[in-house]
Amino acid sequence: MVTARPAIDYPSHVPLPSPRADVIVVGLGPAGRALAHRAAHSGLRTIAVDPRPRRLWPNTYGLWVDELPEWLGTHVLREHITEPHVWTMRDRALPRAYGILDNRALQDALDLSDVQVVPGSAFAITAGSTTVRTPGGEQSRQLFARVVIDARGIRRAPGRAEQSAYGITMPRSDAHSAIPKNATWFMDWRADHDAPRDTAPSFLYAVPAGPDHVLLEETCLVGRPALPLTELRARLQRRLRNRGVDVPDDAHAERVHFAVEPGVALAAPLGVPGFGARGGLTHPGTGFSVAASLNAVDPLVDALIEGTDPMSALWPRRARAVRRLRTIGLDALLDLPAHRTAEFFDAFFDLPVAEQQSFLSARADLTGTAHAMWGVFRRVRPGVRWTLAKAAL
Repeated sequence: MVTARPAIDYPSHVPLPSPRADVIVVGLGPAGRALAHRAAHSGLRTIAVDPRPRRLWPNTYGLWVDELPEWLGTHVLREHITEPHVWTMRDRALPRAYGILDNRALQDALDLSDVQVVPGSAFAITAGSTTVRTPGGEQSRQLFARVVIDARGIRRAPGRAEQSAYGITMPRSDAHSAIPKNATWFMDWRADHDAPRDTAPSFLYAVPAGPDHVLLEETCLVGRPALPLTELRARLQRRLRNRGVDVPDDAHAERVHFAVEPGVALAAPLGVPGFGARGGLTHPGTGFSVAASLNAVDPLVDALIEGTDPMSALWPRRARAVRRLRTIGLDALLDLPAHRTAEFFDAFFDLPVAEQQSFLSARADLTGTAHAMWGVFRRVRPGVRWTLAKAAL
């Protein structure tokens, strides 16, 4: 089994900092930690607030290797997969390297030694201040800064599109009949989970989890609401049984359930800019946000240094236009008949890699995103075309 790694070793008692700073970052997930690190590295007086700043992130984060910013480098990868596979209507090898982040290495790389870290829960957040209640509620204090950035993620809510996944980690040798030797399934849309044909679709995500283990995860890409974890667990067990895999009772489980829509306009509510998922950086068609956040950090920090509008730095006009196109893609996925989903992705992964990359990774490539969407439209059959056309109206 893969054993849990120890938490990051911050001091047990971190004194409350001087209340004034250039920037306060609320939330120390991957996006918030990257922002706090780069802001302090650039000379900004930075305060970071999080209820559990020593926590090692429990989830598995993946990205395309070419998405890693130069300032970070590839040493933060736990796995580097040269040729991931997808199964749509058939097996396809993708000529674009995929990586799994090493959460410990990433957190170490995003060093906070120059950041005043405040363990506690932030509330009453305004444009220039936040009040922090320390663990146990023993004391609270108001902190002030020129800018407060909210990086706490977004809550699920009725009517908001979301993604869910249930996975287990097990020895690769015990799972060999489910996945080809040394293969990685970015998406496996085969229907051997035995769910009814007209129910919401799900796919198998299978990636290395260390030298001898593999993460096998049943994923509902998007839904309003997404499939419940109990259903995904049952589908995963049926799929693996059908492939001759005995699921151990003590397998480590990973559970994922989060919103893929920000729920607010791409603005700064009450003058408090959001960042990461909170700032709309989750790709509405994939659920990925970590790579986009890592790449958006420096433009945001530059705006903080120059005293310009942070939201304009995060969301220039072309990025907003790309976001609208991606949202059309989200609506199309939500409206697509379940049995047509594999056909849709077969068309997408038939695109030239550059067009796939534009749609998946380039937040401001309006031309490339439009070309990718048109390419999918041209490749699918008339029934799917009608669904795509309705989403664009």
